[in-house]
Amino acid sequence: MITDPWFYAAAVPAVLLIGFSKGGFGGGLGTLAVPLLALVISPVQAAGILLPILCLMDLFSLWAFRRLWIWPELRVLLPASLVGIAVGTLLFEALSPAIIRLLVGAVALLFTAHYLYSRRTNGRSAPDFPRPVGIAAGAVAGFTSFIAHAGGPPVNMYLLRRPLSRTDFVATTVLFFTVVNYTKLVPYAWLGQLAPGNLLTSLVLAPLAPVGVYAGVYLHKRVSDRFFFGTVYVLLAAVGVKLIRDGLAEL
Repeated sequence: MITDPWFYAAAVPAVLLIGFSKGGFGGGLGTLAVPLLALVISPVQAAGILLPILCLMDLFSLWAFRRLWIWPELRVLLPASLVGIAVGTLLFEALSPAIIRLLVGAVALLFTAHYLYSRRTNGRSAPDFPRPVGIAAGAVAGFTSFIAHAGGPPVNMYLLRRPLSRTDFVATTVLFFTVVNYTKLVPYAWLGQLAPGNLLTSLVLAPLAPVGVYAGVYLHKRVSDRFFFGTVYVLLAAVGVKLIRDGLAEL
């Protein structure tokens, strides 16, 4: 179990950010958690500590958004995500976390720039993505989620270009990441990332899970659609910058 106070100085806000994200902002904020913890521990250990907490938060989020998810979108995303998880498992020891951060961050920034350009030139949102694009988004999300719990940007990029309300959007991401996170428990255990010391540290942080989730739910019900989606795009850009900066620093 980790006892370093500097770890908890980073871990407490990281866990709250994940809960806030799961409760109402569809994964954007939660992507920052592993990079934040990586300031004080290795990214691999950070991912192992956070996964049980993510799984606990998923239960609260499922209850808050029960039966509101959009099954047609999930039928596209979920099978592809399982392929991404399998690839991440096979390549886990060979992949550089820095390269993964750079790729995810670059795609997030490119998508945000394209969206803003489309709105400026057309005066309206960019055209919807066709569902086959969701196959690629789901696979990338499964892969990056396995490596660093950074599956939010690929899924957000796809779902933000689908005809969904903010509640449809959040509820669909909630069920998607619940399935992904519980699936990841098996390869994480096999790879030794759920060691007793990591699990004890997760247990210490677990009481923060419902606090963060219900704070996110509270705000989700009190903000407009325009503000909500605008916030998600800002978060996508912020996550992209953060991931690129961290990736370049590691290289």
